Amino acid sequence: MTAQPTMKALTLDHYDAPFRVREIARPAPKSGEVLVRIHASGVNPLDTKIRSGAAAHARHPLPNILGIDMAGTVESVGPGVSAFRPGDEVYGMTGGVGGIQGSLAQYAAVDADLLARKPANLTMREAASLPLVVITAWEGLVDRAHVRPGMKVLIQGGAGGVGRVAVQIASALGAEVFATDRSGRVADIERVGATFVDPALPTEEQIALHAGGIGFDLVYDTVGGPVLDAAFNLIGRFGHVVSCLGWGTHALAPLSFKSGTYSGVFTLLPLLTGIGRARHGEILGEATRLIEAGKLIPKVDPRAFSLADAEAAHGAITDGTATGKLVVSII
Repeated sequence: MTAQPTMKALTLDHYDAPFRVREIARPAPKSGEVLVRIHASGVNPLDTKIRSGAAAHARHPLPNILGIDMAGTVESVGPGVSAFRPGDEVYGMTGGVGGIQGSLAQYAAVDADLLARKPANLTMREAASLPLVVITAWEGLVDRAHVRPGMKVLIQGGAGGVGRVAVQIASALGAEVFATDRSGRVADIERVGATFVDPALPTEEQIALHAGGIGFDLVYDTVGGPVLDAAFNLIGRFGHVVSCLGWGTHALAPLSFKSGTYSGVFTLLPLLTGIGRARHGEILGEATRLIEAGKLIPKVDPRAFSLADAEAAHGAITDGTATGKLVVSII
């Protein structure tokens, strides 16, 4: 009798517990799935919230394996999969929520619809840093707001994970892009092609200086709270506001007074429901084209982490010392 293959994985037994490296059974791909040998696992603020028990919306019961983003190599494919074959390098937002195994493991059997071919000009670490932020930015800009050439687009929190990617996507699609953030991050915003907007200025001054005295066509809020409230006052007539952090209570009257519209982005929905997953793979395919054309460049924290010290990567997010997306290498 042949022994079942195993793999190393990092498991979390309960909220706020230390991670535990374990040897567990290696999954086998079912119909429509791909078995991926994971090379790198991206770490997001959402991962740390799930770990602390502060993300009930992620519906990830414990004990379980965390890790939403990944990049790796196709090991084998299940029945019905024709888009990928063994040896393909892929990346995707494939688990770590909804009870689906995450990427802090050597292997994962993932829905093939969630995957795209890794950009040829990126390392595995760079590719693993992108799926969640790219999909979140793309869904807001393209799927909800239909960004197009000539639009004046303001990204609130433009130097953050989603914001930095949103700036680059909007620019690549022909928009005139502006971005707010802390004053110490002006250079980061300008480096990716946006004009810095000082969020401390009164709304009227921001509009006068950067939106022709009329208002922005689109504001993408990545911060939430009062920043989202400010967005409703920054659009022009028939403008659109998108937010990926719509927590809290917000007054919509300023939006109504401009006949504006609002969209929310909940990137986890296809993973949690199983509906619409192919769109995630399609978005990453579009992103690959932009990346290979040099129009979308990731920013990765230079520190190296492995499964054994992944806890330190989580700590770097919670203590605010990350200087780019944090990535755990899976050896």
